[in-house]
Amino acid sequence: MVFLLIPLYGCLSKGDVYTSKVKYILRRGKPYIWVPENDFHNVNTIIDERGSFSVSSPFPGPLSSLLRLMKKLPARVALTGDVEPLKDGKAQSAAESLREVILSEQKAMSECSYTVSGVLSSSNLSSTSRSESLKELLEGDEKYVIYKFNLSSSMFIDGNGGTFEVDLEDIRASKADPLARFSAKLIDGINQSEARRRALMLFCFVYLNANARDAYALSIDRKGFNVLGKVPSPVLKDGCSQFQWKEFRLTLKEEANDVETFCRQLVEMEEEAVKKVSGYSGLG
Repeated sequence: MVFLLIPLYGCLSKGDVYTSKVKYILRRGKPYIWVPENDFHNVNTIIDERGSFSVSSPFPGPLSSLLRLMKKLPARVALTGDVEPLKDGKAQSAAESLREVILSEQKAMSECSYTVSGVLSSSNLSSTSRSESLKELLEGDEKYVIYKFNLSSSMFIDGNGGTFEVDLEDIRASKADPLARFSAKLIDGINQSEARRRALMLFCFVYLNANARDAYALSIDRKGFNVLGKVPSPVLKDGCSQFQWKEFRLTLKEEANDVETFCRQLVEMEEEAVKKVSGYSGLG
């Protein structure tokens, strides 16, 4: 989920903020934003180029409903800076970069192995595919103005509302996580599968010694993944115990620098967890 916020002039009083959902790509570490041609932003930026840009981690399918139930927001990053409209030549160059992003994801998906396809098969690809979402910018009838977003500050906000300022030099030096473009598909593929959610519950028991009654994948990266598990809450004074959703972290045995490695290790963990539980119960 991505939002662009810019001071609004004209139809509202000075100082009010106009917000809209936009699509973007990263190019050489900078966001490039596509804004519909008839959007208020295109008027406001003529008067004041300042803006803020918020990007959240993906929360597709049932995860979205769960986060709303918990009154919990996904982790996100808030950027402030100036928006710079691109002229014809630079706009065309940005459009070519957009096309490359789309083709790169489509190529990666077409080359997926049986293991990867097995994880992604449950995912709603129409809502989790970044390439499908971005294709509208090139193939749709709507016209867009392309902006480069020049950063001046950055803030990371975790799922609990904690804020952490991020140094711009760290942003410039950073590289995208290799699983980032597939994370929404992977999260949804796991969460839409009853079998894989049961496996997450086994992970909580086997690897974390937590007795989860339900579980969802929350986030995924090259080093591991976070899980929301429904576990018993502390016993109350009357001796009763209810359930609460708690976040857990599972670390991969080796860094997953591609989606194939992640899915392979996920399947291996599933098989290992089943064997261990079978051993505990005397069935192995």
